[in-house]
Amino acid sequence: MAQQNTGDELEIAALLNRYARAVDTKDWRLYRSVFTYDAHIDYSANVFQGSLDEAIAFFSGVFSEGVAMSMHYISNIESEIDGDTARVRAMFYNPTQIKGVPQLSVFGGYYFHDLVRTPDGWRSRNLREEMVWTANSPREGQA
Repeated sequence: MAQQNTGDELEIAALLNRYARAVDTKDWRLYRSVFTYDAHIDYSANVFQGSLDEAIAFFSGVFSEGVAMSMHYISNIESEIDGDTARVRAMFYNPTQIKGVPQLSVFGGYYFHDLVRTPDGWRSRNLREEMVWTANSPREGQA
C-alpha cells in the first residue's frame, strides 16, 4: 500500500505542476486536461467561480488580457488518498505582472483539490483557492 500511495502522490504532484504550467503559459487545452469535464472551480478570492468551461472563458479573456506574466510555484502538497479519491491541500506563491501596474504583484495561499482517479490518471473534480496574502495587488484598498 505504501508503494501505491507514493506513486499516487507523485502523480498528484505532477498534476499540480501541469496546472501551474497551463495557467502560466495560458495553455487552456492543457488546463482542461487537469480537470474532470464536470469540475467546479472556485477562485472566489479572485472574483471567479464556475464550471470548467467558464473558467477557461475567464482565463482566456480577462486573465489573458490583463496579465503579462505569472509564475506559479506550488509546494507543500499534502494528499489524503482513499482508494480512487483524494483530498489535496497545496501552497501557492504566484508573482504576477499585471498590465498597468508598475510593480510586480505577488499572491500567496492554498489550493484545495478534490481529485478522482480516471482511466487517464488523477483529475481534479473541485478546486477551491484560498488567498492568504497579497503584495502590490491592484485590488488592495478596495472595499
